[in-house]
Amino acid sequence: MSDVAVQIARRVLLPVALLFSVMVALGLLVTRVLAKTWPFTVEDTVNRELAAHRTAGWNDVSLVFSTLASTQLIVVVTVLVALVLRLVLHRWREPIFLCAAVSAQALIFLFTTMAIDRRRPAVEHMDSSPPTSSFPSGHTSAAMALYVGIAVLLALRARSTPAKVTWWTLLVLVPVGVALTRMYRGMHHPSDVAASFLNGGVCVAIMARAVLDRTLTWGRAKLPLGRSGDDVKPAGAAAG
Repeated sequence: MSDVAVQIARRVLLPVALLFSVMVALGLLVTRVLAKTWPFTVEDTVNRELAAHRTAGWNDVSLVFSTLASTQLIVVVTVLVALVLRLVLHRWREPIFLCAAVSAQALIFLFTTMAIDRRRPAVEHMDSSPPTSSFPSGHTSAAMALYVGIAVLLALRARSTPAKVTWWTLLVLVPVGVALTRMYRGMHHPSDVAASFLNGGVCVAIMARAVLDRTLTWGRAKLPLGRSGDDVKPAGAAAG
C-alpha cells in the first residue's frame, strides 16, 4: 500500500468510521438504553409544544430554513461554491475540503439511519418524510457540514477579527435555524438534531485536518492541492 493510501486511511477513513460508530452508539442509547430516562422522556413534549404554537408567519420562516438544507439545494450550493473556490483560488484544497465534509456527513447519516430505527415525533408532520429513521436529522447534519464548512474557509481568509466573527455568526445561525425548523415542523426529536450537530461538525473538523492543514504531509511530499506559499493557514491555527 502506498504512503498516500495509508495517510488517507489514517486521516480520513479511520476517523469517519469512528464517527459512524459513535453515531450508531448514540442512536442505540437514545432509542433503547435511555429511552425511558429524562430528558428523552420529555422529547415528545417539546415537539408537541412547538406544534401547538405554529403560526402562518413561523410556518413560512421554517419553510425557508428547511429548504436551505434540502438535499437538492445542499448539492447545488456545494457544487457551486466548490467551483467558485477553484476559479478564484486556482487550487483544489478548499473545494475538496468542502465536498469531502458534505459527502462524509451524508454517508454517515445514511448508514446510521439504516442501523437505527426511530419513529418521527407523534405530531402533525409538515413535510413528507422519506423512508428513513428519525435519528439523526439529515437536514441539520448537511447544513452543519456545508455552512460551517464555508464559514471555516471564509474565516481563514478574513483579514480582521470582526470579519471572522461576522462570517461565523451568519453561517452558524443557518444550521441552528435548520435544527429548530426540523423540530418545529414535526420531523425530528431534539436528540435527533443534537446528534446531527455532532455528525456535521466532526466531519468538518476531520476534513479540515486532512485537507486544509498544510503542515501535514501525505507520503514524502506536501499535500499537492495548492501552490507553495499560497495555502491557507493550518486549520485551527490562531489568527495572526
